[in-house]
Amino acid sequence: MTLTVGQARRLSTSLLQATGLSADHALTTAQCIVLADCWGVSSHGLSRLPYYLERLLSGGYPPGAALRTVTDTGPLCVLDGGGGLGHWQLWSAAQLAAERALQHGISATAVGNSGHCGALGVYTLPALEHGLAAMVFSHGPAVMAPWGAAAPVLSTSPLAAGIPTTPRPAIIDMATTAVARGRIAEYARRGDPLPAGWGLDPDGRPTDDASVALAGLLAPLGGAKGFALALLVEALTAGMIGPELSVNVADMFAREDRARPQRIAHLVVVLDPARTDADGGARAVARLADLARGVEAAGGRLPGSSRQLLGEVSDEQELHITTDLEVELRSWATRLGAHPEES
Repeated sequence: MTLTVGQARRLSTSLLQATGLSADHALTTAQCIVLADCWGVSSHGLSRLPYYLERLLSGGYPPGAALRTVTDTGPLCVLDGGGGLGHWQLWSAAQLAAERALQHGISATAVGNSGHCGALGVYTLPALEHGLAAMVFSHGPAVMAPWGAAAPVLSTSPLAAGIPTTPRPAIIDMATTAVARGRIAEYARRGDPLPAGWGLDPDGRPTDDASVALAGLLAPLGGAKGFALALLVEALTAGMIGPELSVNVADMFAREDRARPQRIAHLVVVLDPARTDADGGARAVARLADLARGVEAAGGRLPGSSRQLLGEVSDEQELHITTDLEVELRSWATRLGAHPEES
């Protein structure tokens, strides 16, 4: 099926709002979800929406959750999300982090006690719009074992970075597992076998069965080094912000966990190149542009430079979703009285 971006955003907003999310929070969440599909990251786009709706209705993401300030020193702000859905919460944090970095040259905004937030690279955009550099970290349910072990301790430990290169910014978005868990879920939905090296069964043995891997373990990216990087992300989010380590986080894909808040932590760190440049900011933009040109001149590709920024996405742009997902979303619209035909 083909939907326009405008139709997908309106349908998603309507469905989310029908679960009790406020109009603003539903719209922000829908924009983040649909942008993931525009970027080709379908594993974190509309395909995740049914899981969010189920958890919103069940209390796993309390729809009335609000952000509460815990700490505010100016450059550092720590927020509590009340267990709510992560998209609108992390977007608000990313906007605040950009504003504070413009004031102070550097900022860190953390959201504890939150929920899943989708494609992490989306949250670099508020900083990039102001020519700032951003790093974003998050965590989730434990699916990665320590190197050489078989018991899950860490999540996919995703991280993202936005680098204000010109003429296009670089957007790095990656899990520290060999592949994001959402990709595994897509393979399980389709019943397709996994490529070698992606998944492990609960005993740590390689498997090409996506459903088994979802209930088991994911392999770290790059072996022991990937595990070390994942440990760093876990420490910066679950460890320092909390309130839960990944071993205690509810699994979004497990029906038995749908009513249990995930209590995930996110962190956004933003730097102003004009303040970090030893020459007072005049040459930072030029050096970053030189860096981007150097990558391309060497025959390389700047990560994420083809991804659309918010102002570049047209409502008439087309998105393609599977027939199964179309049926599922239409079923949710009927269940919630969201009237997708008006979208």
